[in-house]
Amino acid sequence: MAVITLTSDWGTKDPYLASVKGALLSQLPDVTIVDVSHQIAPFDLNQASFVLRNSYKNFPAGTVHIIGISTEASIDTPHTLAVYDGHYFIGADTGIFSLIFDHEPEKIIELDIIQDSDYFTFSERDVFVKVAVHIVQGNPVEQLGVKRPLLTRLISFQPVADGKIIKGKIIYVDVYENLITNISSHLFRTVGKGSRFTITFRNPQYKIRSISTSYSDVPEGEMLAIFGTTGLLEIAMNRGNAGSLLGMNVDDPVRVEFGE
Repeated sequence: MAVITLTSDWGTKDPYLASVKGALLSQLPDVTIVDVSHQIAPFDLNQASFVLRNSYKNFPAGTVHIIGISTEASIDTPHTLAVYDGHYFIGADTGIFSLIFDHEPEKIIELDIIQDSDYFTFSERDVFVKVAVHIVQGNPVEQLGVKRPLLTRLISFQPVADGKIIKGKIIYVDVYENLITNISSHLFRTVGKGSRFTITFRNPQYKIRSISTSYSDVPEGEMLAIFGTTGLLEIAMNRGNAGSLLGMNVDDPVRVEFGE
């Protein structure tokens, strides 16, 4: 059974989500449609890419992913299909693909689709649905447009390792207000080599000196650091909201300093 996912900044109040699902089901009545998230902050490519990057691998190969973030086409941001890791990603080439992928995809197709509507403000329904249907029906993706050699690239901020210090930042805040950093467990182990450490933030009142294996490793209401399912360092609070307590949000700095 074919699977199509939807990721957008539409929310659920307006008719956009229902319109796209209805258009898909009208042509593919047996398709499985999965909502990845529709609570992305408007036009936030970083947030959308984080959510999709950390969820798409759990879907079966051949899944089609429609990305409904900043989809207005232009010469610089054409509608694009990227075939990557056995999955199909449809969106505008704003740079979001480069934030999701670790390397160049197997195929990049700049879409050349005649839409059925005279309106050009709802690409997800009027263009991306047609592309998804074409793929699910087993047609060659080369029929959808012309091949391109490269995607538009956006450079995400990488943590900096300076001797025994890692300087990173918050890249995502989840619904529990867990603060997810860009510091990977691999980088942490490589720089730290098992030595003692102190994690500090903009608020000097709080310091963390151990890595927990679960949120309940500390008493309720206490801060902790943990490597979650993303493989990235998280700052959290057991049964609480770390973001509000620390007054921190996306782009705020996090520092790890290792000792002997």
